[in-house]
Amino acid sequence: MSAVDETHDPDLGSRVDSANAPECDFPIQNLPFGVFSTAATPTPRVGVAIGDQVLDLARVAEAGLLETPAAVFAEPALNAFMSLGPEVWTATRRRLSALLGPGETGLRDDALVPLPDVRLHLPIAIGDYTDFYASREHATNVGTMFRDPENALMANWLHIPIGYNGRASTVVVDGTAVHRPLGQIKPPGSDAPIFSPCRKLDIELEMGAVVGTPNAMGRPISLAEADAMIFGFVLLNDWSARDIQVWEYQPLGPFQAKAFATTISPWVVTRDALAPYRVAGPPQDPTPLPYLRQDAAMNFDVDLAVDYLPAGGAMATTIARTNFRHMYWSSAQQLTHHAISGCAMRTGDLLGSGTISGTTADSYGSLLELTWNGRDSLPLDGGAERTFIEDGDTVTLRGWCQGQGHRIGFGQAAGKILPAVDF
Repeated sequence: MSAVDETHDPDLGSRVDSANAPECDFPIQNLPFGVFSTAATPTPRVGVAIGDQVLDLARVAEAGLLETPAAVFAEPALNAFMSLGPEVWTATRRRLSALLGPGETGLRDDALVPLPDVRLHLPIAIGDYTDFYASREHATNVGTMFRDPENALMANWLHIPIGYNGRASTVVVDGTAVHRPLGQIKPPGSDAPIFSPCRKLDIELEMGAVVGTPNAMGRPISLAEADAMIFGFVLLNDWSARDIQVWEYQPLGPFQAKAFATTISPWVVTRDALAPYRVAGPPQDPTPLPYLRQDAAMNFDVDLAVDYLPAGGAMATTIARTNFRHMYWSSAQQLTHHAISGCAMRTGDLLGSGTISGTTADSYGSLLELTWNGRDSLPLDGGAERTFIEDGDTVTLRGWCQGQGHRIGFGQAAGKILPAVDF
């Protein structure tokens, strides 16, 4: 488990002035990793966000200021660096913290690039993507909505983290527009389905855990090993076609309703950076089987918000606020269960937490819950209303850990919905 050390000191300042502002997402205590390019150097490479700048790690390593080989930072994804393992992750973070401190460090002038001048890319080469269903509040709401409220949770839900395999090929980075999906839907009262653009397009407010190191096929892993395998976390919006989903999901679960797009934030906030924000999850009753029992704090205190900008609107409305700490099944439990059968997890695999909902109506992580499947309209600033997402609307996820005089920000994961593609 990551330890709290000198890199988390709330009094630690940076030579990059903008990183010292209390509202900055990327103070020196954060140092999230991403992949960027510029007009002058269009080849994507690895960088770290600090204030309103990006530190070009390839240039820093080439100058001999890092022990980590420069070649891993010249890659268009974080996978090569992540594959070096937790000891290298921690050592690199500590060295970067020293380099970006207030003293003279010998950094080249061109090692820092203004954030407005860069293009941010998908930070990892994703081999496989699995999405879970791990918020008790969300699962209870959905079960109440579509089944018996007295039996909202399925019999297995309190015993295992429920998940399904998603599509890594359609995971996209913040700012990528998404076309409304086409598919089969069965209108109310109809005896047969029709082919149509989705009419109930939704979001799912999630966090994504990024697997940094693999396990061998056939070898289960412990909770402690799973925790150590996680490099860091991103914001994740698993866009959902609710009307397509309700028709297709029995008996094998979501398919086309979730395959068309998943948006993640461009910066991976490391597990090391989150060490001061570990918290215990909700009590688990019944007690999980031994391989899933937690004896340490495995959840994280991450504030989350959803902003909604309707087509033609002048301002966004924050429609939901919740926290990652509420998750019934932690990311470490999800990863442990994923590998327990002998499944080989690989560097760059992505695990979606599942929709994160709280206990109050303004803390639900989907429009399905916020409008109770379209029964209630959601008022937006400026007079607009929504039940589900319309063409031209933009949804943005935000997240941060609140520290003492600083915050550990995740940036954002935003996407605009475009009309379905005709063919």
